[in-house]
Amino acid sequence: MFVRWENLTVESDPQHRLPGYREPATVRHFDAPEALDTRFYEVRAKSALNRVPERSRMPFRWTVNPYRGCSHACTYCFARPTHTYLEFGAGRDFEREIVVKVNAPEVLRAELARPSWKREHVALGTNTDPYQWVEGRYKLMRGIWEALCDAANPCSILTKSPLLLRDLDLMTEISARTTFTACLSIPTLDEKAWRETEPHTPSPRARLEAVAELNRAGIPTGVLIAPLMPGINDAPHQVEPLLERAAAAGATNVAGIALHLRGETKDVFMSWLESHRPDLLGRYRELYGRRAYAPQRERERLARLVRRGGSPGAFWRNRFEQAERETGHPEPEPAQQSLF
Repeated sequence: MFVRWENLTVESDPQHRLPGYREPATVRHFDAPEALDTRFYEVRAKSALNRVPERSRMPFRWTVNPYRGCSHACTYCFARPTHTYLEFGAGRDFEREIVVKVNAPEVLRAELARPSWKREHVALGTNTDPYQWVEGRYKLMRGIWEALCDAANPCSILTKSPLLLRDLDLMTEISARTTFTACLSIPTLDEKAWRETEPHTPSPRARLEAVAELNRAGIPTGVLIAPLMPGINDAPHQVEPLLERAAAAGATNVAGIALHLRGETKDVFMSWLESHRPDLLGRYRELYGRRAYAPQRERERLARLVRRGGSPGAFWRNRFEQAERETGHPEPEPAQQSLF
């Protein structure tokens, strides 16, 4: 897709102070169809490595997030509430006010070189997608992969974008030096469900092609069918073709996770239902009510949909086993819905 990067413009008032950042951000926008009405806040982060709270029960303790906010605009995105910490809204602001940590690669390299760093596993893509549209402009991920490669630091990536293939050379180098895995999030192949719930994500079929190419390159790559949304992408005629295509792409593991609605994400999703699927509004009010998770029986039903493609916990077990190999200490298994 052609993007006119040379038409970079800076807003008339280019400075904006964001909570938590010492220096004001430089605000930019790009004259490109995909970025109209979107502002990008360039900041200099004090740290690149983010410690995952113990209560999250993830099989990794560290993440790197070069961007805050995400132009993918997925209606169900679990990261939306984090934008409120910046005094932005979890709705449109999350999709159109994107924070760019322009110094993330350099800061990460310095942190990985510290004597106190124990080469623990670092996960990317666990909050907002590091391969969202603007990564094509800033190319922060190449510097991040270079830092991880030079440190021979175990790592993994979860994304919705085949743009990660741009960095296949670096991923191959990392894989040769340490443990590295990839996973593509593909909730559905259904055209209507995809375009309505993930309006600015790359084609699911392009994501499957990326799964196949990564596996051909020797990088263990799986498929995460998440979130599974009752009445939207959970019909057998929607799930079965995706399982078949994932198997054909050589997916090393396939897992499904039920929709998780916490905080402001629930408000955004329910508003979307009211506008696009009012027929499902009552069902979701009954399923979620004041809860973040659907009832156990519903989560089990959704898990069974992908069991043919592998145990529903395969995605996470793969990472628990990886964490144990890297650290010598097994981690407790998380609840099924811990990511979305």
